[in-house]
Amino acid sequence: MHTASRFAWIAMIILFCIAMTILLVLSSDAHALFETRDQKLRSVKTIGVISAIGDQFTLAKAGLTGLGNSARSVSIASWGLDELIAQRVAEALSVRFQVQPVSYPRATFAAIQESAIAAVDLVRGDRFKKLVQTDVSPQGLDAYIVITKAKANFGGGNRKVEGVGLITYSAVLESFGLLHALYEVRVIDGKTFDVIEKLAAGPADDASSIRLAGPSLVIDANVDEPNETLRRAVVDLLIRSLPNTLSDLHLVDQKQ
Repeated sequence: MHTASRFAWIAMIILFCIAMTILLVLSSDAHALFETRDQKLRSVKTIGVISAIGDQFTLAKAGLTGLGNSARSVSIASWGLDELIAQRVAEALSVRFQVQPVSYPRATFAAIQESAIAAVDLVRGDRFKKLVQTDVSPQGLDAYIVITKAKANFGGGNRKVEGVGLITYSAVLESFGLLHALYEVRVIDGKTFDVIEKLAAGPADDASSIRLAGPSLVIDANVDEPNETLRRAVVDLLIRSLPNTLSDLHLVDQKQ
């Protein structure tokens, strides 16, 4: 028993040492990864802005009256949201970077439905990397900012909403409309085309307790089509959200 106990203690010590070694290695790798990101951002001088959240407004229903109803999309190309986003982002970044105009196939970027979010995809596997490498002009800038639509869960179920739209919830005791402008931002290295950083925009500062994990606003539920009131509300969501998102990405010095 004495010998067995001694071997058991030795085995426990060895396992502990192995576990600590793994933790140290992982911690060191994580530190090196984040340090590399900071270094890459500090070395960026020229930058291009790509906005492709799309020109579709999605109308969806949930709750008792939403069962079996599929979402439908309506064109809002005349709203010019991508032009507005690109302009606002370029203005904010021009304080720190040399922002240069770029051309890109907006519809191709907007057509990608969902991208991977695993940590490893920060350095490989992101589907937007190849598009930036092959479909954006000019090449050779230090970095490219890519803004595309994001997805978020609605309520406690598996219902997802995406991009710009309105989900109407109706039940016995309540009904409301939740306007959303969901997007995510990637910072892509212009030389290696690795994703330096990626972040989905968070909720508005004054968001209701009934909200999505992204810019959203509770409004009157009795809306059937996109209108000027909704356009102004979406623009306001984007304008208020963009400075915080760029700050969280460390692309601007402080939240404006």
